[in-house]
Amino acid sequence: MVDAYLDQLFSLKGRKALVTGGSSGIGLAIAGVLARAGAEVVLTARRREPLAGAARELRGEGATADWVAADLGDRAEIHRLADTVLERHGVPDVLVNSAGVNLRPPLSQLSEGDWDRTMRTNLDAPFLLGQRFGPQMAERGWGRIINISSQQAIRAFGNSGAYGVSKAALSALTRSQAEAWSARGVCVNAIAPGFVKTPLTEPVFSDPARVEAMALRTMAGRNGELGDFAGVAVFLASDACSYVTGQTLFVDGGFSSH
Repeated sequence: MVDAYLDQLFSLKGRKALVTGGSSGIGLAIAGVLARAGAEVVLTARRREPLAGAARELRGEGATADWVAADLGDRAEIHRLADTVLERHGVPDVLVNSAGVNLRPPLSQLSEGDWDRTMRTNLDAPFLLGQRFGPQMAERGWGRIINISSQQAIRAFGNSGAYGVSKAALSALTRSQAEAWSARGVCVNAIAPGFVKTPLTEPVFSDPARVEAMALRTMAGRNGELGDFAGVAVFLASDACSYVTGQTLFVDGGFSSH
């Protein structure tokens, strides 16, 4: 009885999920847990070899996984990605926007090119993919969009520059998408990670003193791990999330409240 009840709430069997930034870091971790919950997953990122390897690894665990290489900083590539996904798999039930770039020069040294590249990848791509899939999810009466935001959506932190602005805007986009489509069954939420070791944060983790200081700023007394996103990702992608929308959930060990 318990298993059947939990299946009803959280199972993703029969669902299809597209995960951007799915070849590494938080994107790959979320793709893995969605696959283990029963979803068919499609991974996308720029580099073909890591994508193929990630999909192969998921298939080795019994998952159904495909991949499409695309540069999420290029609008034409984003539309090609959407066209390919629709042709191969139809409209995804779950869209996870995890791809991102984090350029960290001091603001006075941030170039227009840095700004444009950051906004194209971190904000334009979630907007465009939402435009391609959100209305079709709403037409079917069910869908989930999960945007990966950041602590820097609410605070300046370590040369936030364009990155912090893009993530604040992504949380705002989350609310706008939720307003547009939630009445027709599409729940849109964002996850704001704490301090987690990923390819984006690798340079910061090279400083042990800073790593320790960041852990001490949390209530949990440690920095984040990729496994910390498993439960919240399945929840936000599942039927259990039907009355949660327009929110940014901080998965950060209490960092944002401390």
